[in-house]
Amino acid sequence: CPPPGDSYGVLPRPCHALVLLNPQSGSGRALDDFQAVVQPMLAEADITTTVFVTERPNHAHEKVRDEDLSQWDTLVVMSGDGLLFEVVNGLMERPDWKEAMKKPLCILPGGSGNALAASINYYAGYDHVAKKKLLTNCTFILCKGLYTQMDLVSLSTASGKRFFSFLGFGWGFISDVDIDSEKYRWLGSARFTLGTLQCLAKLRVYQGRLSYLPVAPEQGTSPAARDPHAVTNGHIPQPAGTEASGSLPPDSLLAPLGQPVPAHWTVVPEEEFVLVYAIYQSHLGTNLLMAPAARLHDGCIHLFYMKAGISRVTLLKLFLAMSRGTHLDLNCPHLCYVPVRAFRLEPRVAAGIMTVDGEALACEPVQG
Repeated sequence: CPPPGDSYGVLPRPCHALVLLNPQSGSGRALDDFQAVVQPMLAEADITTTVFVTERPNHAHEKVRDEDLSQWDTLVVMSGDGLLFEVVNGLMERPDWKEAMKKPLCILPGGSGNALAASINYYAGYDHVAKKKLLTNCTFILCKGLYTQMDLVSLSTASGKRFFSFLGFGWGFISDVDIDSEKYRWLGSARFTLGTLQCLAKLRVYQGRLSYLPVAPEQGTSPAARDPHAVTNGHIPQPAGTEASGSLPPDSLLAPLGQPVPAHWTVVPEEEFVLVYAIYQSHLGTNLLMAPAARLHDGCIHLFYMKAGISRVTLLKLFLAMSRGTHLDLNCPHLCYVPVRAFRLEPRVAAGIMTVDGEALACEPVQG
């Protein structure tokens, strides 16, 4: 039963899907799993597929940016979260992005991260599962053909880049684990466990300023929170009529980087962090339930930050608790969680890796 306030669309029958598949993702089994697990289920549900196998980074990005998409009813990504990041940003580069972004997107877990797939499995009310069971559940959701809206977060960097992100932005410990463990891709999701232990051994502290616009207390229930187009803010008026057709949506909550954050924002007094992570889905990985309160379109960024001074033992306890989503119950004074509408992070020096949806970025000031 859909949560109140959610409206669902239904895929047509018969349905034609474009499947974008990365054969290298995860432990390299995506193509085999697609043929063995997914295709028989889709055939029964009257969903025919065109399979596009990616051969290089940005291949899927270019495909969805340049292709006539009208022949397909849905775009299916069979990979980790990185390929969906490519697809979303490829769609947002199209002159007709407003129309293109209405095309239903489906994620089938084929990588080592699979955070969005785990989140959707959680929102659907299914038991926590991994690997083939998670793939079967997500394929079943596609077979049922129900789709709904999902929030995207607009991220801009000091060097002028702009990204659209569906999962999360990170700096510090979690991003280090994500990128440092790339060399263990063949281990599947176990790569993150190994990476966590290695990063714990050489625990680093990052210096910077974190600021955010908190969610207003009544935000959670207001229609504006549910309406993805109602991102308005009286404090930073956008000049009327400046949005050309085809131009990207304005960042109406943000002052330009380089200018101070608006006066009604909160600036975190501490400037030494072990990690900063802004997540907008429930799961950070198959076994990491980081934001149990998150939903697909709650109009909210779930901002976590960990202040310097935490012991390695406590940090490990938090990560073990995060597998069940009980890390906030430990009331650790170093771990802070706040639901926000927007945030800004200004590193003092370019140290450490930043990640967006699991993809590495250069370290620089960023806001979303």
